[in-house]
Amino acid sequence: MSKRKNNHLLEVARKRAKSSPAEPTEDEERICSDQGSSALWAQHSASGEVGIIEKIFLKNFMCHSLLGPFTFGSNVNFIVGSNGSGKSAILTALIVGLGGKAQTTNRGSSLKGFVKEGESSAEISITLRNRGQDAYKPDVFGQSITIDLRISSEGLRTYKLKSKTGLLVSSKKEELVAILDHFNIQVDNPVSVLTQEMSKHFLHSKGEGDKYKFFMKATQLEQMKEDYSYIMKTKTVTQNTLEKHEATLQEIRNKYKEKEDRYKNLASLDEMQEKLNHLKHQMAWALVAEMEEEVKHMRERIAEEEKSTIKYDRKVEEWKGKVAEAERRYKQFHDQLECVTERVQKLQPECGQLRNKAQECNKAFRTAEACFHKQKTNVRDLERDKEQLLKRINELKYSITQLNAADSQTRMKQLNQIQAELDALTLQESTLAQQVGQFQQACASAKDKLSKMRREEHDLQRAIDKKQHELAAMEGSRQGGLRRFGEQMPAFIAAIEEADRQGQFRRKPVGPLGFCIRLRDADLGLAVESCLKSLMLAFCCDNYMDEKVLQALMIQSFPHGQRPQIIVTEFTDAPYNISHRAIDHPEYPSVLQALDIDNPVVTNCLIDMRGIETVLLIKNNKDARRVMQGGHPPRNCKEAFTREGDQVYNNRYYSSSQQRARYLSHDVEQEIRHLQVSLRTQEAHFKGFKQQIRDVITNINQNEALLKRTLDDHRRVKDQCRKLQMEVNDLCVVEEPQSEDLKPLEDELEELSSRLAVCQEEYETEQQQMLTLKRAYEEVELLYRQHKETINSVAEEAEPIKEELSKSDQDVEKSMHHKKHYEEKRKAHINNIQAQKMILENKEQELKASVVKASEICPERLDIRRTAKSLDNEISHLKHKISTQQDQHGDRDTIIRQYQEALENYNSVAQHVKGLKHFIHLLSKITNTRHNVYTEMRRLRKFGLHPQIIINFYRCTIERILTGCLTVWYSSCTACDCKALRGAVRTAQAIIGNKLPALQDIYQSRCLRKFKKIWSDSSHPAHGLFTIQPLGRTFRSIQARTVSY
Repeated sequence: MSKRKNNHLLEVARKRAKSSPAEPTEDEERICSDQGSSALWAQHSASGEVGIIEKIFLKNFMCHSLLGPFTFGSNVNFIVGSNGSGKSAILTALIVGLGGKAQTTNRGSSLKGFVKEGESSAEISITLRNRGQDAYKPDVFGQSITIDLRISSEGLRTYKLKSKTGLLVSSKKEELVAILDHFNIQVDNPVSVLTQEMSKHFLHSKGEGDKYKFFMKATQLEQMKEDYSYIMKTKTVTQNTLEKHEATLQEIRNKYKEKEDRYKNLASLDEMQEKLNHLKHQMAWALVAEMEEEVKHMRERIAEEEKSTIKYDRKVEEWKGKVAEAERRYKQFHDQLECVTERVQKLQPECGQLRNKAQECNKAFRTAEACFHKQKTNVRDLERDKEQLLKRINELKYSITQLNAADSQTRMKQLNQIQAELDALTLQESTLAQQVGQFQQACASAKDKLSKMRREEHDLQRAIDKKQHELAAMEGSRQGGLRRFGEQMPAFIAAIEEADRQGQFRRKPVGPLGFCIRLRDADLGLAVESCLKSLMLAFCCDNYMDEKVLQALMIQSFPHGQRPQIIVTEFTDAPYNISHRAIDHPEYPSVLQALDIDNPVVTNCLIDMRGIETVLLIKNNKDARRVMQGGHPPRNCKEAFTREGDQVYNNRYYSSSQQRARYLSHDVEQEIRHLQVSLRTQEAHFKGFKQQIRDVITNINQNEALLKRTLDDHRRVKDQCRKLQMEVNDLCVVEEPQSEDLKPLEDELEELSSRLAVCQEEYETEQQQMLTLKRAYEEVELLYRQHKETINSVAEEAEPIKEELSKSDQDVEKSMHHKKHYEEKRKAHINNIQAQKMILENKEQELKASVVKASEICPERLDIRRTAKSLDNEISHLKHKISTQQDQHGDRDTIIRQYQEALENYNSVAQHVKGLKHFIHLLSKITNTRHNVYTEMRRLRKFGLHPQIIINFYRCTIERILTGCLTVWYSSCTACDCKALRGAVRTAQAIIGNKLPALQDIYQSRCLRKFKKIWSDSSHPAHGLFTIQPLGRTFRSIQARTVSY
């Protein structure tokens, strides 16, 4: 408890030194001569009515459900009982209930050990007596203080401090500590509370050293020794700090002088600033004058515009009259045209009847004409047949008489010769046809070969391009690994980062997955890539909204070709629990075990999409076949991959087409060299393949040329064969003419003659009928044309009327247009006037606002003859000049602020150095004086001097030190500082055996005495700080900001 009393004494002294470093002895007043206070201190009450334990009650404490309540007497109390009856529990409860630690009781290491087993909490209730002059806040607590402590099963304790009436006063431990300090109860002091363990240790210790240690601990001398050591250590640290501050003080003073010189150079800037303010005042009223002039011109312009409105009214009335005249003429011509139209309409029905009749006559005439031409055609056909029949009869008669045997022999000889030529040409044709087939087959096979080679060329070109892209990606991955996953991948990742900064994603997508994993064994890179395949480039999204945003970004970054896969799975902060379905092989790892993955989202995604926890990685092919296809594959294992990327199942084996790892290889330079060698090999192979293609194309061109020449020869021979075959056919068709019977031909001739006579009679009849209908049609057509001409003549009379009507219509339109034009102009003119009036009104309001603003800037109106532009130029020039000066010297506010900061910093450091010096001096003085005084006080009491002499000695030594400059620093002391000071006073009080006055009472009395001196002396500098209130009974507080407080 002594440590709790005295550990803040050093801090209190330090604060005293800081609060009044410049007045170390101003308020050190002689208290020894104050006889009234001495008489007050001499009155000591030893009633012993405070701090006595009246009652204690325990519930669920240690092994007792209910214990008490026990009521204690005012004197010595003895507690007797058998073992386990609760004697030690009461003592332990007193220590714990009054704020002691569990280790102090020697009954446990934690408070939760004091709660009875099976219960949630323990309760302790202690009642302390609070009577007499030394009572603690008797107006609050009354004659007793009840301390209720509740200890939870977790080791937490809660205090409730109650008054005698049971009213809750406080629940803070600080209040309990203040009560114990006031009553001088020290639960951790073995003199106050001696536990069984401590008594055993004291009784069993045989050495004088152990007993002396016990004495030192009981009397708090050991703690006091530690306090002195701490004070001396603090003094050394303070001296080191003082030396450092003194070293930097001169540098700070130089900076302060520099800032002070710059501050003094601001006088010229003040003059320019004053001139600038004057120009701003002139500028404000110059703007007002210009606006007034503008408003005046606008009013004059509006008045002129209102006068010109009459001109527009006259024009509108003039064109209104012209519109009425044009409409009257238009109506007159319209009536004449209607009369002509009625006459034409009356003639139209008769004209229609004549037209219909002419059409009917024309139809009949056309029908008769068709019949006439038909009969004429029949007559002509019969005459032609008759002539052909006569010619045939005459030819037959001539052929019978003229043919002989010589013609037949000549024909046979010619036929044999032609047949021989035909056989030779046929043989040549078959040979050429065979050659054509061979050439066509050769061209077709060459073209097929060329097509295959073209496809192979395209594949080789794609492979070379792919290798070049891979090489570029590998070379780019020297700076960043993302280039391995495609040239567009870094830009795509940057777009994702930008979209995430803009808040487009709920949760940022993860990917590519291959970039988020690392191999623990570099030899398994190809195996892992063969297992994951396209998942190496895939991305993970938390939701479908993020997927849409990612797809839009992917379309921009990957406009062509295949895009990475997007997997939508809910993001979690922990990987899946796969202990029940994962592979646990003693020799070979799974894909999950072979990878080092930091992000649990990537782990869960690969587990969901590929099941990497069920795939083994076995480097050797034979071992992979043995493990997977030996009859008993490992549990939960579905497949395995070898170092070469081969895929092994329990019943089949697939070789990998990929030779090297593309994304997970560790040696980038080796991969680049391998790609360069592979690329050079492929390019050499591609060059040779191109030469083969050129050779095939040359062969195709040669075969096609030969084919074309052979086809031309074959076509020529075939044409010759066809001509010879036609000659052979003609010679074979010619036969010997035979005598025929001419009787049937002559009978047929007679029949044709009779039919021809009948057709001629019908022809003449149809001709007569056609001529009759033609004359009737011409008569009706003549009447129709005459009637039509009459209608046309009437219609021609309407043409001049239509022209006049059109002209009058144009006049109406023109007049209406001009009328509308002037009406719109008048309307626009009126609207313009209204708009100008509104602008004028706004300008007048702006003028009023400008006048108000100018009045605020400069209340007195100035007569300005300069323009605002010239003032603005001068203001700009002056601002530039001020700015230039400020650039040279610095900104005014900045200079003033820097000067004030430098001054405050210098004063603060100087004050701090001075305070440290005074603190070290005061600390040394206090420690030495206190040590000497305590020694002297013990000696004086030992010699049996009168208590009043010891009190006077205390006041002249210890109290004088403690209360030095008390009126300056005591008001700023914290509760902790006041507590430490009270502990020092109580310690001195315990030494001399008499009651001493509290520092609070000394502070109040000194403040009143100081105030009386200042108030009675009107010449005192602080006399003006005290102002009496209007009622004349109280004084106004120095810190008040109003006169009413």
